[in-house]
Amino acid sequence: MMTDPIADMLTRLRNANLAGHRRVEMPASKLKAEIARVLHEEGYLAAFGVEGEVPHQVLWLELKAAPKAQRVLQGIRRVSRPGLRVYRGRDDLPRVLGGMGVAVVSTSQGVMSGRHARQLGIGGEVLAEVW
Repeated sequence: MMTDPIADMLTRLRNANLAGHRRVEMPASKLKAEIARVLHEEGYLAAFGVEGEVPHQVLWLELKAAPKAQRVLQGIRRVSRPGLRVYRGRDDLPRVLGGMGVAVVSTSQGVMSGRHARQLGIGGEVLAEVW
């Protein structure tokens, strides 16, 4: 049993990025797929998808390549974790690197970027920061 599947997802993504892999696979869940959707919308992933049958679905992420062998994904950090949940109101949502990065926030209206949550005027649990 895995105690923090989101941290496992972010670690797999970080390791694949540092190793120069173009694609990474992991066990799928709805929350992981929503995090992948936010990262895709913000331009950190080229594509993502879920394959397989229901009990053994696999989430695949295709990393975006930057020019001259640079990485689009420079860093990724888990903020809220099972032992210490981090909730922020609409006025306290973090700005990652002064707006150059993105915070992934789980709100009452679904998983979205911190920028989008700020526009809607809602807060929530800060899942991760990506830059």
